[in-house]
Amino acid sequence: MQRFALWLYALATCLATPLLRAKLRRRALAEPAYGQHVDERFGHYGPALDSVQPQAEDERFVWIHAVSLGETRAAALLLKELRPLLPGMRLLLTHGTATGRAEGAALLQPGDVQLWLPWDTPGATRRFVRHFRPAIGILMETEVWPCLAAACRRAGVPLMLANARLNEKSRAGARRLAWLARPAYAGLTAVWAQTEADAERLRSVGAPVAAVLGNLKFDVVPPPAQQAHGRAWRAAATRPVALLASSREGEEALWLAALQSNRPPTQAGQAPEAIKTGAIGKLQWLLVPRHPQRFDEVERLCRAAGLTVSRRSRWTAGPEAADVWLGDSMGEMALYYGLAHVALLGGSFEPLGGQNLIEAAACGCPVVMGPHTFNFAEAAELALQAGAAERVPDMASAVQAAAALALDVPAQARAAGRCLAFAEAHRGGALATALAIVQQLRRPTER
Repeated sequence: MQRFALWLYALATCLATPLLRAKLRRRALAEPAYGQHVDERFGHYGPALDSVQPQAEDERFVWIHAVSLGETRAAALLLKELRPLLPGMRLLLTHGTATGRAEGAALLQPGDVQLWLPWDTPGATRRFVRHFRPAIGILMETEVWPCLAAACRRAGVPLMLANARLNEKSRAGARRLAWLARPAYAGLTAVWAQTEADAERLRSVGAPVAAVLGNLKFDVVPPPAQQAHGRAWRAAATRPVALLASSREGEEALWLAALQSNRPPTQAGQAPEAIKTGAIGKLQWLLVPRHPQRFDEVERLCRAAGLTVSRRSRWTAGPEAADVWLGDSMGEMALYYGLAHVALLGGSFEPLGGQNLIEAAACGCPVVMGPHTFNFAEAAELALQAGAAERVPDMASAVQAAAALALDVPAQARAAGRCLAFAEAHRGGALATALAIVQQLRRPTER
């Protein structure tokens, strides 16, 4: 039955290949990176990659798959601990998104290779494994693919799931498709879970959980220069700064509606300029959309509501006066968290699962989050218990909570201190995972 299920799945992914090519062409219109190196998605590699194939056993790649931006940042923390333990290691780094690939480019050293992960068909995954012959595969967080797992198993490549998490929604889906998901999870060599709750859920779908090593993202060390830059700008600001961090589609509209609902009642019948009273009059708002292709869209949305906008990309000496500052840059979240007195957690005000709040805590920026944090449930709960975050039912309540905290200087300082203590208390997962990888590499390869 399991073999037949995998065959049906493989047939479906093969038939969907033209749809994937069409999707990549559409996405490339907004993000050109999706139109580059497309053959890699299907396990075809040109002459330039022929020369990087390992020739000896000690030259084999350590393969890490980091699908998107968050996983790539976690991979960076892991590599910081892993490279000193494996001097001269060659990294094979794969991604699924343009933001992940752009971020991952900075992690490469001479001899390393960066690619798109192949589409999950038997042919593409088989060609990928045969071409690069990795000594080990490390999938970051959630990326378990049936054909890829099968290809690694046949080739004798130990496949690990690191910093692993599985929320209740994903577990329910895996159980509904147990005929396909269970063999894929069971085909992993080992799983290192973030939390005991993740470990229990992963075991329930057949994953071989070897240990609970914590969340690698707690090991983040925000760039000191970025933090200092942000703090200097914050000190020069005339109002407390509230940040809507990594906002997703629909959340900026909720935020604008919340500003309208929080304005004084006497302004209810006036022109759009009235939105600048109330919360917008007391706070300097900073919006940082999650995806760069939405920067222009968010600016248009704010201007349509009668708000002036100043974009980070146009600042020289510092932020320019405007109702809204728009963080339209990549890789500067530490700067934005340093600039802010409080942050609203994007992805948590729509049913999107939230975003990682650990970087905010490491920067000493208190967080207000909405009801939807199922992708980071354990970290969110720990932050609540530590007083590093506050949960509210909706965006309107978040705007009120942000204003209350940002305008209360002693309370904001206490919350910032709790954030730093919370981040410090949970560090160590990256080193523990790196040591587990080294231990696995030293075991005799089972073929």
